[in-house]
Amino acid sequence: MKYIVLLGDGMSDKKLEELDGKTPLQYAKTPNMDFMARRGKMGLAKTVPDGFPPGSDVANLSVFGYDPRTCYSGRSPLEAASIGVELGSDDVAFRLNLVNLRAQGGKVFMQDYSAGHISDQEGKELVQALQKELGSKEFQFFPGVGYRHLMVWREGEDGMLVTPPHDISGQEIADYLPKGPGADRLINLMNSSQMIFHNHPQYKKRLAEGHLPANSVWFWGHGKAPRMETFQNKFGMSGAVISAVDLIRGIGCYAGLESIKVEGATGYVNTNYLGKAEAALKALEKVDYVYLHVEAPDEAGHSGNLKDKILAIEKFDELVVGTVLEGIKKFGEYRILCTPDHPTPVKLMTHTAAPVPFVIYGGESEENSSLAGYDEESAKSTGLRVEEGFRLMEMLRN
Repeated sequence: MKYIVLLGDGMSDKKLEELDGKTPLQYAKTPNMDFMARRGKMGLAKTVPDGFPPGSDVANLSVFGYDPRTCYSGRSPLEAASIGVELGSDDVAFRLNLVNLRAQGGKVFMQDYSAGHISDQEGKELVQALQKELGSKEFQFFPGVGYRHLMVWREGEDGMLVTPPHDISGQEIADYLPKGPGADRLINLMNSSQMIFHNHPQYKKRLAEGHLPANSVWFWGHGKAPRMETFQNKFGMSGAVISAVDLIRGIGCYAGLESIKVEGATGYVNTNYLGKAEAALKALEKVDYVYLHVEAPDEAGHSGNLKDKILAIEKFDELVVGTVLEGIKKFGEYRILCTPDHPTPVKLMTHTAAPVPFVIYGGESEENSSLAGYDEESAKSTGLRVEEGFRLMEMLRN
């Protein structure tokens, strides 16, 4: 038996007037997900436990089959594992976003949480400059991907309150700066980064090219190293993970899964959808389980870009779901779980904890013609609701 998870990050949404009262999933052309929905087991799953933030870290842990209530310690320790940064028991990892802040009327606003979707190389240059100017035995800076990077505070504080920058797009930042023990140290680093970036050659270069420059760092998602049982021990299966995002690869690292990198996998709407699907099918020749993650719908949601979100959903359906549906037949027995991790409504431009539509398909042929297809309303109409999202893994295997 082969198992695969096809995860369209943030695909779920709300009904929109621009789409004649439909959600992006209802509006988009998704014949392959619709096919599975009418022939498989569909319902709604609560992937974010009560009291937890609706982050991709929490929600994806659930879909991987891990109960966040027992193993979640923060987002950045997972990202640290992905890029090979070891954490001591008292070290605290922070997500370091490269952002663009805008000053207006004596106030400062979060202009862009991704600094204009800065490139990997440009991001690396800036993080290397931070390490050169601000790095020490206490604070260390590590390059990641695009605007997503890492800072480690050795034997640092982890009790402060921080806010994800994508939650405050267009808003004044004063009320969302770090608060609590050690917050003043983080704010000082943020202020220092602004001078470093302003004097970096890249700043004027991006302005001249018509791009937003990174003019500050923003810290969030902190935590200490988690303790997780390996996937092999927990489920008795070998596996692999495919994603352009360090967070997802980091969960895979702690779970003992092989991380497969795909050329052209960007995390944006221009990602290599087909390459991911083909890599997953190839991996299934050697392992029992693959977790295939596509970030593009989530990024479009955070940007408030409805057109790109619909495009990302359609590309996911055509090039990922369609390719896997056809290619997985060669293995004989198989099971597919297709789901978002959480909603990322384009009007809100951030995550919510609402339950998400899922479908589990294993080659069933009898069609339920009463279902419109794969979307939030159809999933709700089945009456199947999974209150603990981590149990999706049990359902996939049974």
